[in-house]
Parts: sequence; structure tokens; C-alpha cells
Amino acid sequence: MDLETVNNLIEEIKNDRTVPRNIRTLIAEAQKDLNDEKHDIVTRITAAISILDEVSNDVNNPPYTRTQIWNIVSMLETIKEQNKKKVEN
Repeated sequence: MDLETVNNLIEEIKNDRTVPRNIRTLIAEAQKDLNDEKHDIVTRITAAISILDEVSNDVNNPPYTRTQIWNIVSMLETIKEQNKKKVEN
């Protein structure tokens, strides 16, 4: 599991025209934060998860998109934990 896979899943949501525009905009913002190499990977993932959590609670979010977002958040949390362990070792 890597950031490329996560980015591909985010792209799917961004390109889905059945997803409301405000949600696609926030998804794009989360992706931008995730790929901002000015910050370390853990900080980037934390910022992206924060935005995605907000998006997943939006009442206008289609149920299948909410599930996709939860899957992305789960993947990001796994990547984050792997990177925390690398830093600790």
C-alpha cells in the first residue's frame, strides 16, 4: 500500500460527476496536502485525514463515496503508522 494507490482512489472521486462539487473541492484539497513535499509524510497524512474526515460527515455525500473515503482514510492511517515506526527505529 502506497501513496500512489491512495492518489488514484482520490482521483476517482474527484472525477466522479455524481459527487457534489464542494466535496470534490475538499477531496482535491486533501490530495494537495497529501502531496505537499514541504512537510514530512506523517504531517501530510494527518492533514489529509482531517479533511477527509470532515468530508465523510457531509450530509450531501453519496453513501458509496463515503465508503470510498473511509477506505482511503484507513489506508492513510496504515501508511502513517508504518512511517511512524520507521522514524522510531
